[in-house]
Amino acid sequence: MRSALKLWLAFLLLLLSLGCSAQMEKTVRVNDLQIAYQEFGRGYPLIMIMGFSGAMDMWDAKVLKELASHYRVIVFDNRGVGLSTAGTKHFSIPQFTDDTAALMEALKIKQAHVLGWSMGTNMAEDLAIRYPDRVNKLILYAADPGGKEQLLPEKAISAQMTDTSGTAKERGQRMIGLLFPQAWLKQNPDPRLYFPTVSEKTDPKNIAKQAQAMADWAGCYSQLSQIKSPTLLITGTDDVLTPPENSKIIAKRIPNTRVVMIPSAGHGLMFQYPERFSRIVLEFLEK
Repeated sequence: MRSALKLWLAFLLLLLSLGCSAQMEKTVRVNDLQIAYQEFGRGYPLIMIMGFSGAMDMWDAKVLKELASHYRVIVFDNRGVGLSTAGTKHFSIPQFTDDTAALMEALKIKQAHVLGWSMGTNMAEDLAIRYPDRVNKLILYAADPGGKEQLLPEKAISAQMTDTSGTAKERGQRMIGLLFPQAWLKQNPDPRLYFPTVSEKTDPKNIAKQAQAMADWAGCYSQLSQIKSPTLLITGTDDVLTPPENSKIIAKRIPNTRVVMIPSAGHGLMFQYPERFSRIVLEFLEK
């Protein structure tokens, strides 16, 4: 009986280890840096581009699971973030876009659906403009067009977003306060119930370089009409980091575009409403 129990435990541990290894990060050499990435599911590829200062372990697990039940989902750490090296090239939005295209090339992905979040939408837009054959359908979550045409958050909000001072706990508390509407936070005070455990670390110097890259980017407003990919814009009505009016600005420029505004949702709406977010994305992709 005891030996049978040991065999069962050994088998269980083996299954668990196999399950973990299937989702462990991988690395690939792309030009001047090593990009860390993960893959989930099978089928047609869906590239997901993370936003400012975020690493790939910040994606919502429920969203990843649902999307991966239909697609081959690829998430990755941007240049200098998390487990990806910083390389030697200058940090800029076009460079981040080139990194994404080069990652697709390294993974032998000729074309994919592309989903960008926040700063990741800048890269997704740029990718659809400069690498149009790479992008099938385009999902822009909490998007802005960059440059002088974008509507910026209030100065106090911007200062909090780029503040890297304090302990990791203090930085995390600031981030939670920016991602979610205050009324929603009062009803959902424990972020452990809905926000992922973020373990990847990023050098504050690289976060500052990312912030400078966003500030230096001239935007793509005048080029948005060149995007031929069917486009979905998802935004929260209470997003203080990327005001939702930005999605309306973009929608007027890109043909074949749909805008979905989720009431009482903030920048972190995929954590607030993961099932609804996933359903909207899947309905768009499968239409």
